[in-house]
Amino acid sequence: MKTSVPVSHEQAVVEREPITDANQDAAMHGQEITEAEREVVLHGDQPVVAKQTVPVERVKLGTQTVTEQQQVSETVRKEQIETDGDQGHRPA
Repeated sequence: MKTSVPVSHEQAVVEREPITDANQDAAMHGQEITEAEREVVLHGDQPVVAKQTVPVERVKLGTQTVTEQQQVSETVRKEQIETDGDQGHRPA
């Protein structure tokens, strides 16, 4: 006899949340994230005469630094200072 049975498995999900002025305090006081890798064992169903959940995959979570270029613009001001004294003499 052959039949189709539903099987499930876990998948790793990474959620990214931007830090804003409204949530900055809460974000900075949570659990410390270090440079160490994190591992999670994912489980999945394997059909047999009876269904059982077994480990099927291990996921490592780490961080990497991404550098990108962004264009910025701003008006640059220049200030000149006039002084009284020897205007024709500059020290070497």
